[in-house]
Amino acid sequence: MSWDSYVDNLIAQSKDASGTTHCDKACIIGKDGSAWTTMPTSDTSNNLKLTPEEMANIAKCFKSKDFAAFMSSGIYVNGTKYQFLREEDSKLVLGKKKGEGSLTLQSSKTAIVIGHCPEGGQQGNLNKAVGVIAEYLESLSM
Repeated sequence: MSWDSYVDNLIAQSKDASGTTHCDKACIIGKDGSAWTTMPTSDTSNNLKLTPEEMANIAKCFKSKDFAAFMSSGIYVNGTKYQFLREEDSKLVLGKKKGEGSLTLQSSKTAIVIGHCPEGGQQGNLNKAVGVIAEYLESLSM
């Protein structure tokens, strides 16, 4: 099954009342560190690109519900280090890098939905969009 359509849905969910999207890239990975969405070979895709090591590190933190690695070393996505901002309920993680934008990561039972908000965008809209997809997956026991 291809999960790539969920990325398009997430981006659409991030629109504000004026129609501006606040998510430019997203992906879904498994809590086992596997890619659910296609990892792009270039930056032209809406799919957020993560290395196998980045996926493994993110999955490890969410699976163990221990975010100390994010707190001490940051959140790495596509080779960029984002500052860890906070974690909520061991399911939601927020990150930021000045000049790059922000990240929202939210887990379901078996997956982690990751969205990127470009610099100047509203992370709140991204949080809502990531939450919609993560909660939908949760409702499917995924």
